[in-house]
Amino acid sequence: MIYQQADIVDVMLAQGFVVLAVLMLFLNIWTTQDNTIYNFAVAGCNLLRTDKRKVVTVAGAAIGTVLAVGGMYNLLIPFLVLLGTFIPPIGGVIMADFWLNHKGRYPTLADVNLPAFNWIGLASYAIASGMAYFSPILPPLVGVIAAALCYGILLKLPLTSPALDPAEH
Repeated sequence: MIYQQADIVDVMLAQGFVVLAVLMLFLNIWTTQDNTIYNFAVAGCNLLRTDKRKVVTVAGAAIGTVLAVGGMYNLLIPFLVLLGTFIPPIGGVIMADFWLNHKGRYPTLADVNLPAFNWIGLASYAIASGMAYFSPILPPLVGVIAAALCYGILLKLPLTSPALDPAEH
């Protein structure tokens, strides 16, 4: 409170403990970011279809460092707001599908023929996400309710899908 700083490293620097501050900062970053770099390496190797984990790990650490130095931290709150806007409509689609399409009881996987895409669900998600993004109040709640309503409305429309001709395949 004396230094009016929330960051302990800044307080230590203000007191002249430069070596201890740098050591504390390094250990803090190490303990929190080792899992992040590991996950980046695993996902990167899988994405790039390579077994050169050391190269991908160093590249991931370099990308993270450049983003951090570039001020990525300042974009954290807007990113979280976007997640809070675009993720909740998924729940609205899932709930509407469960209650409106399946009457509160999903069939077993052995007894159902799943489509490649649930077009009604995707359209409902897209519409609800747009409504949530442009909503002036409570975007997450607007997204969930809009997704459920859109799903219900689209489910009632007489939509026909073109029949696949088995001879074409």
